[in-house]
Amino acid sequence: MIHFNLRCARDHEFEAWFQSGEVFDLQVRKRQVTCPNCGDHKVVKAPMAPAVAAPSRRSGPRGPETEAVKLRQALTELRDKVEQTCDYVGTEFPDEARKIHYGETEARGIYGEATSDEARELVDEGVKVAPIPWIRRPDS
Repeated sequence: MIHFNLRCARDHEFEAWFQSGEVFDLQVRKRQVTCPNCGDHKVVKAPMAPAVAAPSRRSGPRGPETEAVKLRQALTELRDKVEQTCDYVGTEFPDEARKIHYGETEARGIYGEATSDEARELVDEGVKVAPIPWIRRPDS
């Protein structure tokens, strides 16, 4: 996953995560990236400064390590929420997502696995899906 600071043509700045720089470029070309403030599709990468941690005299984790711990905790909480509220459909995810999208089965939250090609095909069909960085549990 890669994080970008983005800016729309109306100068609204926002952040977004993408699987890669190539995926960002593809989604921008397909007008799938929109400004959350105004809905504008004319989105570009905004200048970003590197995250440089200032020296600290405190003990314990700081700087990027602290941010990594916070990110890991947030992703763990997201995984817990998805597992508690959605149905796991495994490798049947693309088929099940289509059935829900086309009204062939009950609408509900699902999660599972899909290849990059399968995910792109779902997006191209207008099926609302999103990749989730699935963090492994420490005990697995």
